[in-house]
Amino acid sequence: MFDLILKNATLPDGRPGLDIACAHGRIAAVERDITAEARVIIDARGRLVSPPFVDPHFHMDATLSLGTPRMNVSGTLLEGIALWGELKPVQTVDDIIERALRYCDLAVAMGIGAIRSHVDVCDDDLKGVEALLEVRKQVAPYMDLQLVAFPQDGVFRDPTAEANLLRALDMGVDVVGGIPHFERTMQDGAASVTRLCEIAAERGLMVDMHCDESDDPMSRHVETLARETTRLGLEGRVTGSHLTSMHSMDNYYVSKLIPLMAEAGLHAIPNPLINIMLQGRHDTYPKRRGQTRVPELRAAGITVGFGSDCVMDPWYSLGRADMLDVASMGLHVGQMSSREDMAWCFEAVTTNSASIMGLEGYGLNTGDAANMVLLQANDPIEAIRLRATRLAVIRAGEVIARTPESLTTLDLPDRPQVLDPASYAPVSRT
Repeated sequence: MFDLILKNATLPDGRPGLDIACAHGRIAAVERDITAEARVIIDARGRLVSPPFVDPHFHMDATLSLGTPRMNVSGTLLEGIALWGELKPVQTVDDIIERALRYCDLAVAMGIGAIRSHVDVCDDDLKGVEALLEVRKQVAPYMDLQLVAFPQDGVFRDPTAEANLLRALDMGVDVVGGIPHFERTMQDGAASVTRLCEIAAERGLMVDMHCDESDDPMSRHVETLARETTRLGLEGRVTGSHLTSMHSMDNYYVSKLIPLMAEAGLHAIPNPLINIMLQGRHDTYPKRRGQTRVPELRAAGITVGFGSDCVMDPWYSLGRADMLDVASMGLHVGQMSSREDMAWCFEAVTTNSASIMGLEGYGLNTGDAANMVLLQANDPIEAIRLRATRLAVIRAGEVIARTPESLTTLDLPDRPQVLDPASYAPVSRT
């Protein structure tokens, strides 16, 4: 007997009518017409079943802190950083844990199964690190939480940042982070990339660096990141996040830069909601969009995943842990309107981001972890278009969240019907 069978599912690659059987936390079979018994049987009714959503770039130590101690009036990145500097001294470890756990509950309900969160180490008490290590332990049964040691104020600009970063890694933080464009000079920024990559190489860790989150086309630290990656043999383990300055760079320079990134096996994580909100703030018109060159990076073979970055914090006052919202914004800002491009945007919040994080057992193949989401949509493009309802969230073969199907009762004269947004076709009224 299986623990769970999800019947008549459509997979993201378009294969319809498949049953997915789960046992002992793993996918035991993916085939048509499985007749075996199971403790739980769910009829997907032809709907889309996906591996969990993955958010490869988030700031969980700041999430849900909106308005404390004040609001970001200008809406800029720099005021957000200043506001975060005001919040850090007054928040407690318990505050961070409480907010982070509330966010994780919301994220799970929205089908997110893994998050990479940056945690600020420019705090000599390392409150955020202590808090998120505890959160990682508490959420482990239902979410993979990967932590990045992030020197928000600059690893050289802040006098204790490097020592704190090393302490955080010793405590169990998973990934080395950085923010070279926030160092005092371009030279310091480049030197910080070198130092942080050396730390990662010494410890056998991955790197995920906030890189060139700026409208300045001369912010080119990703070039140094690519070079240090190849010099230190870190290929495939290094990610440049944001990369917004690339939106403003001249095409000739980018024609050199992207091949260097591809050669180094760099990954890229744009954050569409935040990039479109924070960038171009100094422009009048025309106003730059700010999102990095996603189609060009993708065409070069660079693995690109979309992150959500922020939800209700000093930088962004909106958000609801919806990776389909993130995918939709990335699609629109990048003008990725072909059917292939739109379907790829679904991959950017699932398989691509899982690859960047190095998640093991991720997918819908026999032997993979039995983690998946049943969506009220028929295919990935429709899921993005509708921000599809997460009908069921499954972890290790157990249903851990359910949301009722979205149906609208229409009472027009002579045309009463029930509308299903997944098809816009009337369904029988009961």
